[in-house]
Amino acid sequence: MKVILLKNVAGIGKANELKDVPNGYARNFLFPKKLAILATKDSVNTIEQKMKSDSLKNEKDLAHNKDLAERLKGYELNIRVKVGSEGQLFESVTKQKIADKLNEQGFGVDKNHIELEDHIKQKGTFPITIRLDHGFASEIRVVISEE
Repeated sequence: MKVILLKNVAGIGKANELKDVPNGYARNFLFPKKLAILATKDSVNTIEQKMKSDSLKNEKDLAHNKDLAERLKGYELNIRVKVGSEGQLFESVTKQKIADKLNEQGFGVDKNHIELEDHIKQKGTFPITIRLDHGFASEIRVVISEE
């Protein structure tokens, strides 16, 4: 029986693949667990269209991340915070604060893309790595100064 896999199935294949499996396996395992559908002309056409649109989306996402990595490379982000009389920061600088500042500057960066061991708790310049999807990465400098 020819089926189209909806999800990755160990030993059979990956999602959106057309596979020939035994009838009993399809009826008793794949169909009840919604891991596959029967391969008809309509379902094959639908899957082909979905794969084309996913491919286009993936290409656009790849180009966007490559462009963003290039724009971020060597960027210097200035963050001004309140500082006490002895030079201590009243607030620590977190991934979220860095992401918010980058987004204010027009970069679409999520806080999960920012590699930061611990919150920044002092003034100075800090190298920060931004890891984007598709393996792109850029290093920026974050400058913490007095407000």
